Amino acid sequence: MSGNIQLLNDTLAAARAEGRSALIAYLPAGFPTVDGGIEAIKAVFDGGADVVEVGLPHSDPVLDGPVIQTADDIALRGGVRIADVMRTVREAHAATGKPVLVMTYWNPIDRYGIERFTAELAEAGGAGCILPDLPVQESGTWREHADKHGLGTVFVVAPSSKDERLATITAAGSGFVYAASLMGVTGTRESVGNQAQDLVRRTKATTDLPVCVGLGVSNAKQAAEVAGFADGVIVGSAFVKLMLDADDEAVGLAAVRALAADLADGVRGKA
Repeated sequence: MSGNIQLLNDTLAAARAEGRSALIAYLPAGFPTVDGGIEAIKAVFDGGADVVEVGLPHSDPVLDGPVIQTADDIALRGGVRIADVMRTVREAHAATGKPVLVMTYWNPIDRYGIERFTAELAEAGGAGCILPDLPVQESGTWREHADKHGLGTVFVVAPSSKDERLATITAAGSGFVYAASLMGVTGTRESVGNQAQDLVRRTKATTDLPVCVGLGVSNAKQAAEVAGFADGVIVGSAFVKLMLDADDEAVGLAAVRALAADLADGVRGKA
């Protein structure tokens, strides 16, 4: 069975055709529970997200700040497994018909087996993977299997990336390029920073892939700011924090749905 990279490509192209950025949400699998995580993804889609990244909880999440680390810890203590991540992708995609990716560090895939992981992700209806710590020069085997199964491979670029390095990364990727707006870990911030716009400009000079910006966006105003120069706006910690702070799951779901609607207005210039 083929994965859904074409659905991802079509979704990003449709947003561009509407003259706006895509809204991409991140939520970890298994948080607050496996079922609760699936409902949270449905809620952000219902609120207006175009694409969702499902985080695969990891014990050493080097790119993630304290909010996502806390959620990952809750998921891991709850016993989440890769099978639960695949179930999350399957049920979220089946319920919405929208593109769902997995964001994961490399070690869990390496231990699980590349062919097994890509085949199961495609079978679940996944659109691809974001791989923040897989070096491009070591990604050939992964990309071979991902391509075979119709999955996108999204690499992360940072403000520290030199132009030559950007060209190497973007040539190997598919789906979109994840541009980290600043040096550091995930989390909400008062300002997205000027580095993001320069990074997007330099990245776009090397590729026709959409360039989507994450790390630091948490409200409609910031989303509108980033939408002014990026093809997609990625929001994670702000959603996770709402779920962490909620008195119960229903309150959390309502909060993430409302934030998604607010951000969806932001990427449409209505903030």
